[in-house]
Amino acid sequence: MTGTIINVAAILIGSTIGLLFGARIPERFKDTVIAGMGLFTAVMGIQMFFKSENQLIVLGAMIIGTLIGEWLGLEDGLQRIGLSLEKRFSRDTESGTGSRFVRGFMVASLLFCIGPMAILGSIQDGLTGDFNLLAVKSTLDGFASVAFASTLGIGVMFSSVMILIYQGGISLLAGLLSSIISDPMMNEMTATGGVILVGLGISNLLEIKKIRVGNFLPALAIAPLIVWILAKF
Repeated sequence: MTGTIINVAAILIGSTIGLLFGARIPERFKDTVIAGMGLFTAVMGIQMFFKSENQLIVLGAMIIGTLIGEWLGLEDGLQRIGLSLEKRFSRDTESGTGSRFVRGFMVASLLFCIGPMAILGSIQDGLTGDFNLLAVKSTLDGFASVAFASTLGIGVMFSSVMILIYQGGISLLAGLLSSIISDPMMNEMTATGGVILVGLGISNLLEIKKIRVGNFLPALAIAPLIVWILAKF
């Protein structure tokens, strides 16, 4: 859990800096930084996708995972969490599911939770107590949260709650996961996460097309499950 706590602290510090000094940064600078983060996120997602050894597994995971996500209403659930926090802590005049608070909460939560560093780093931290990988992720997340908070507001800060639950949960279950997840499973999970990151960059950061990215998240569990099933035949 040490690495997760460091990660949460980095996001809180970065968000605080962004909120305090964000007003001094011209809007065009912040917009360009967010666009740059969007491009970087999309390219990183593409790079992750190429780790796949069978792209059809990723496709199947995305289809099945999206159906499950839509059925469970994960995107709406994230929005409801954001709206609840907004009503309690935010003074923004803009409200609703399209508000800056909710957008900041959802973008940061998804971006900071998805990726091989979050998964592998949490497993490594839980199994051996080695949090070096999460320390690297914390540095990246800290800088990113400065840029996000300066543009998207206090919602970015509350994404640290999702980090604590997500990464902390993986660390606690690391012993079980290590005995189940093989290298091929991890490759397809990483590739699936890459597709989700591309969607995040296009939808929430570059704002090219609105995509209900939150409903893709079950695909991260479906991908290794498909690998396991195929290995049985």
